[in-house]
Amino acid sequence: MQHRPEIDGLRAVAVIPVVLFHAGLSVFSGGYVGVDVFFVISGFLITGLIKEDLEAGRFSILGFYNRRIRRILPALVATALLTSVAAFALLLPELLQDFSQSLMSVAGFASNFYFWKTSGYFANDALLRPMLHTWSLSVEEQFYVFMPVALLAVFHLFARRWRVAIAIAALASFALSVYASSVGPNANFFLLPTRAWELLLGALLAVSRPARANRLVLSQIMSLSGLALIAYAVFVYDEATPFPGATALAPCLGAALIIYFADPKRTLIGRLLTLKPMIWIGLISYSLYLVHWPIVVFWRYLTLALPDIWGACAIAALSVLAAALSWRFVEQPFRGKKSLSNLKVIGVGVAALALLGAVGAVGWLTSGLPQRFADLPPRESGPANMWRNGVCFLSGDQTFSAWNAETCAINPAGTEPVLRWGDSFAAHYTPGIVAAAQGSDWRVYQYTSAGCPPALTYESYAQRHCHAFNQNALAVIDQLHIKRVILAARWVDLRSRGVAELRSTLDALAARDIEVYVVGQSPMFITDVAVIAARRSTQDAWPISIDANINRELRELARGAVFIDPIEALCDGANCPFRQDGRLLYTDYGHFSELGSTIAARAYLPLAEARP
Repeated sequence: MQHRPEIDGLRAVAVIPVVLFHAGLSVFSGGYVGVDVFFVISGFLITGLIKEDLEAGRFSILGFYNRRIRRILPALVATALLTSVAAFALLLPELLQDFSQSLMSVAGFASNFYFWKTSGYFANDALLRPMLHTWSLSVEEQFYVFMPVALLAVFHLFARRWRVAIAIAALASFALSVYASSVGPNANFFLLPTRAWELLLGALLAVSRPARANRLVLSQIMSLSGLALIAYAVFVYDEATPFPGATALAPCLGAALIIYFADPKRTLIGRLLTLKPMIWIGLISYSLYLVHWPIVVFWRYLTLALPDIWGACAIAALSVLAAALSWRFVEQPFRGKKSLSNLKVIGVGVAALALLGAVGAVGWLTSGLPQRFADLPPRESGPANMWRNGVCFLSGDQTFSAWNAETCAINPAGTEPVLRWGDSFAAHYTPGIVAAAQGSDWRVYQYTSAGCPPALTYESYAQRHCHAFNQNALAVIDQLHIKRVILAARWVDLRSRGVAELRSTLDALAARDIEVYVVGQSPMFITDVAVIAARRSTQDAWPISIDANINRELRELARGAVFIDPIEALCDGANCPFRQDGRLLYTDYGHFSELGSTIAARAYLPLAEARP
């Protein structure tokens, strides 16, 4: 297949936003779409190579995997082994055990399944998972298993009707992705069936006639439009954008338009992409993608802080340096060893993956080697024991029908009904309310659901039941003759969409003449406080990782209600206690432990006495 230098430049367009987004530059809020651009490029190149070999009569399945192994495995194995050295030296047992399991999944080309089952891509715990980014490699590797066989079948059985077969498969995958965006957003993000259309879009280009003969004006407009679509996604999308599905069309179509129309000799975009710096970054883009995320993770782990602008620049510079070394001393030597037979290359590849699996098995079977650390802080019990999960705190696809007022009443002997309404950051006050409400007149009903801030207009593609859950709260208030409502949430999730959505709830409650308390954002840290406690053993307080201005915004919005600022009540300036008398006040990065909940509830929740 003829070398296309503009595609090297397009790889640079794909990888730069990914690196800068992960490094912490918020202006690249949709930088993750660079992965989708890579998918389109991969589908185009792989399909083009297979088609060319089939038509020339030289296609070999073993030869195909020989080339894929030499292209993918050397840099992947080298990066994974170096990351393992850092992980075994630095990570706490729980984190090392998770890393080790993810490493085994990498060895089996199944890390996308592992991360699908254990986390979300944007979840807080993802910040300390050094192999999270390999999910996209697993998607591509799984595609490489099916695509050669599929193209071989089309070639021999369907008279080379490439476009028809690929278009049907792509449309089916796209339809599944759109459907899954509402019923299974995490699976939609991580799994091949809902991502295949992006690779197949590139494949469709590879079996179509090149656009070199098209009119110059058309090529200019189409290639410029392609870059504009990618830029739109990079700078406008963020973590709250439903993705993939229909929203992935922008970066994918953008990449397709550039591949099809960006002639490096005739178009502005083609010439831009073939500038030497763009080509060079494109050449090291695979290694750059591999090395940048472990550098980001260990930067955060060692500093226990979000990188500022200088930190983000340092992360990017270190990533480029490491990628250049990997490309020069790992990628290039192995890609050049074409004299080895197919079976030998495949055998070496299997052995390398087995080594990764063995390293992972050591960390997993030894429970993360806890003997590496002395005097680890005891872990506080998690929410399952405290939040009345499944009835009073709903999760997954549970609807409000699972909620039961009698079960969810705290201090049922109280005569004044209160509703505590919100998400997990409302649920984490449960043990504190159990302690604080005793002896008061308040009977507190817990009405909480994961990922559902108490805003009547809130719609979530990840939690489709939230709208109905929140609307039902008004019926609960009427049925139980609620006198006081306490609203609490992880308000930072609402901030990206505008905290003004809370106004819909406040107006509805004001119309019912109900006393309303808005509990602002409580402290959140860069990572699990157990990590902070272990790495800063002499300190009991640490800076929070959120902008405290969010509570000022909420206070201004909550006119007509009583606003409570947890950060103001619990913290001394930017530093907030995470430990007291040797006990952790949080179970993770921000949810209160039983002790923390009790301290918080007694400090500021309005439960000491009934309303006159």
